[in-house]
Amino acid sequence: MPTMTSRRIGLTAALTVGPIAAWRFAQAYRARAGYPHRHPPEYDPSFLGLAFENLSVPTADGIDLPAWWIPARGRAPRPAVLLVHGWESARDRTLPNAQVLHAAGFHVLTIDIRGHGANAPEELPLTAGEFGVDALAGVRALLARQDVTAVGILGHSMGGIGALLAAAAEPRVKAVVAASTPADPYRLTRQTFRLARLPLPGPLAYPLAWLTTHVFLNPRGHTVRSVSASRAIETYEGPVLLIHGDADRVVPYSHLGRLERSARQARQGDPDPAPVEVLSIPGGEHSWLYEFASYRGTVARFLSAALAGPLAPDVAEAAARAVPATRLPQREHPFSAIEEEPGGVRTLLRAVRLAGGNRSASGPSDV
Repeated sequence: MPTMTSRRIGLTAALTVGPIAAWRFAQAYRARAGYPHRHPPEYDPSFLGLAFENLSVPTADGIDLPAWWIPARGRAPRPAVLLVHGWESARDRTLPNAQVLHAAGFHVLTIDIRGHGANAPEELPLTAGEFGVDALAGVRALLARQDVTAVGILGHSMGGIGALLAAAAEPRVKAVVAASTPADPYRLTRQTFRLARLPLPGPLAYPLAWLTTHVFLNPRGHTVRSVSASRAIETYEGPVLLIHGDADRVVPYSHLGRLERSARQARQGDPDPAPVEVLSIPGGEHSWLYEFASYRGTVARFLSAALAGPLAPDVAEAAARAVPATRLPQREHPFSAIEEEPGGVRTLLRAVRLAGGNRSASGPSDV
């Protein structure tokens, strides 16, 4: 079996032959990582005892997103929260959050992002930009409802980027909760290299991440700036709650600090800035943060204050803390671009070694 050192030597040698090799690598990465495995919902809200309605949420470019409307008790006009799932997830993964928000008195809308859940596969690679477009569609669907008095968004991971992008585009969003959210696309790409255990030294990894990010975004016409959570949080002027577990191995904990700094620096000149709150969860991983009472209580208190009810913040916090929210009994699906299987690292390494017809690069012939 090849050692990590031999892999590093082989990959470094291949990529240093020139820009063609790096370009081929970036294209292979996009083909591997840009098309999520779809996992249709395995449960609906009734599994948690929640009443719901099936809806379709239209996007600006003509897609109808499957959605669940989970009304608050009594169905009186009150604030609503849009839930935005993460990469290779679906709306059923958001149900524990819906359970918490329902206990705190909110209406809830949860959607399947395009290319995910019950949606058809996409022809072009998906980016954070599509999470933003679809989250914005969800926001506008809520704003059009007569039984909704104010709108907030709670997004997880890529859904957190989508939540911030939507809020930056729609000033009527009254609050955003972003959990386990990547701060910018360059660092996200670099992190996927690490997770896939690609043996890239730092001096090579960072410029390659820069190129790969641009190649990834190009088919949809996005720019790095247009899909950056750090840029979006500078634009959005409303209340923000940032949450991150300090044991997150998917999106490093350092991304929390970058988002917080971006938000605070953008508001320095405002004489009455909206609050920027931060919750660090000791031992929290990338997912399932709702299993921590501190998460549930902080989210409910924050949204109750920012959306003006329906419950007093302390009452909402107590109700949310009491909810026994746990992950649903379903199979976990690893991110397809970093699966520990032969097609993950091997596909990318082989694409690089063969780039530009370079079949004599040093290193193992089969990794």
